[in-house]
Amino acid sequence: MRHILGISALYHDSAAALLSDGEIVAAAQEERFTRKRHDAAFPLRAIAYCLQEAGIGIEQVDYVCFYDKPLKKFDRLIETYLAYAPAGFRSFHQAMTVWLKEKLHIRREITRGLQSQGDFRGKLLFTDHHESHAASAFFPSPFERAAIITCDGVGEWATTTWGTGEGNRIQLRQAISFPHSLGLLYSAFTYFTGFKVNSGEYKLMGLAPYGEPIYAERIKEHLIDIKPDGSYRLNMAYFTYPGGLRMTGHKFAELFGGPPRQAETDITQREMDLAASIQKVTEEVMLKMAQHVHAETGLTDLCMAGGVALNCVANGRLQREGPFERIWIQPAAGDAGGAVGTAMFAWHQLLDKPRHSSGTDKQHGSLLGPKYATSEVVAYLDQAGAVYHRFEDEAALLDRLAELLSQDKVVGWLHGRMEFGPRALGARSILGDPRSPRMQSVMNVKIKFRESFRPFAPCVLAERAHELFGMAPGVESPYMLMCAPVQDRFRHTLSPEQIQAMKDPDLCRRVNVPRSEFPAITHVDYSARIQTVDEVRHGRFYRLLRAFEQRTGCPALVNTSFNIRGEPIVNTPAEAHRCFQNTDMDVLVLEDCILLKEEQPSLGTVDANRQQYLGQFLLD
Repeated sequence: MRHILGISALYHDSAAALLSDGEIVAAAQEERFTRKRHDAAFPLRAIAYCLQEAGIGIEQVDYVCFYDKPLKKFDRLIETYLAYAPAGFRSFHQAMTVWLKEKLHIRREITRGLQSQGDFRGKLLFTDHHESHAASAFFPSPFERAAIITCDGVGEWATTTWGTGEGNRIQLRQAISFPHSLGLLYSAFTYFTGFKVNSGEYKLMGLAPYGEPIYAERIKEHLIDIKPDGSYRLNMAYFTYPGGLRMTGHKFAELFGGPPRQAETDITQREMDLAASIQKVTEEVMLKMAQHVHAETGLTDLCMAGGVALNCVANGRLQREGPFERIWIQPAAGDAGGAVGTAMFAWHQLLDKPRHSSGTDKQHGSLLGPKYATSEVVAYLDQAGAVYHRFEDEAALLDRLAELLSQDKVVGWLHGRMEFGPRALGARSILGDPRSPRMQSVMNVKIKFRESFRPFAPCVLAERAHELFGMAPGVESPYMLMCAPVQDRFRHTLSPEQIQAMKDPDLCRRVNVPRSEFPAITHVDYSARIQTVDEVRHGRFYRLLRAFEQRTGCPALVNTSFNIRGEPIVNTPAEAHRCFQNTDMDVLVLEDCILLKEEQPSLGTVDANRQQYLGQFLLD
């Protein structure tokens, strides 16, 4: 049996993935082990986990593949700083310090990291960044032939590519190069509206429905020239990211009426309208690009990866309005997924191993991380002095949980293998009743400790999704990567008072206006970011939804990631228990054990413990 280890590292969202004879055995982000959000460090812990899951040592790994080519990236860095010199010296100095110490010697750093795991004797390979993205999109997909689009901030030079995949080969045919980048344009608005770059882009997407796209034409007139085929060029006079420490400069601020919003200050209508505007422009680019690629290739299926492919609003429009019949998006579409992509590129394209589509994807629900036996859970709970109820019968466990959820309880859920990628997919989730008008605000303010405007997503029985949402029957979204509208028959007609509340500067008032029979998961524009749940991929999680439907008639639940703001998704039972104890969560499920908050021993100085817990994580 041949083993290939894929690694992404040293920029953001480091990860490792292991293939055994071409099958994904394990994959995980380093942040889940170090508890440092978006950890960029060499993924020693993730590698150790992958090896343990496969039951092998590093000496049995035949190839280790790195997800980009650092020397090409260094070449781009030097050329860019020379082009913008003497501006950008501070940024150049900071970058060179890191590069000369670590990144320029990546082969040595990788070898050193691998040797810390044992006697590595295999070969070290490097793949192009967008080849890794494209491979992560196509090779695990259910398609024998498909078009491919990759779009992110920047790899070595490329920022956007398109090509095709067939059998065990991919071919990238066209690319857009740095500094012209749709991902960096979106990140510039993320920065300007007061959110963290490479972290807060999804907040900008969530803020967009509160605004009007009044700046969209201004963006297209001054910032981006969009061609009919979806290619584009940016007007770099408005941006400082090629050689500076910030994303935008004074001309950008003048264009939009003032300086960037400071982080954690009040969000104004300007930020809402800017979010709506850049979201509209992004969707226009993606739709035009997809139409061009479809026309050029004549293919009916599309695969996507890269950070922009995490924009589920744009993805939903592509699914509903675009030219492709089916779309498959890599669940870990950002840099973490490059670990899977580089390994699969080596297996299929470099080693020429065959690939046959079976009609289902090979991502295994993206449930590729660690799992914990009930015996391990019980040992931990006994040691922690927790009060719990252990269930020997799954049906009884799920019936009790359905009852608790129907009583408006907020439930933390840990079961099976941890998710790979940024979305909670029913292994490390916080769950609630989507029919509850208070659930959205309770989860945001008292459990997640995050901004009130941020929406929650529904998980829904796959066979019922089209009944609740504007999705064609049979269309899947198992990785929570597409938005769709709530069906008209479930929407509420707003009263004059509610219409007025929707104009309130306080986003809390706006978001708490019930807009459908499922207010906890219906955003202000009647959209929802959907996860379809099926028994093959999701097992017990699917059966929980069935139990909830049998009790309530509702085939959906609120599903958000099991963490607080700034914290990586929990991995272990201990991390889940700590989050449960230090938030207002009502119920905790650890495999076959249920814990009720009111039965737990007193934490003593609850406020002090909570502050200590919250203080461990930087705000995202």
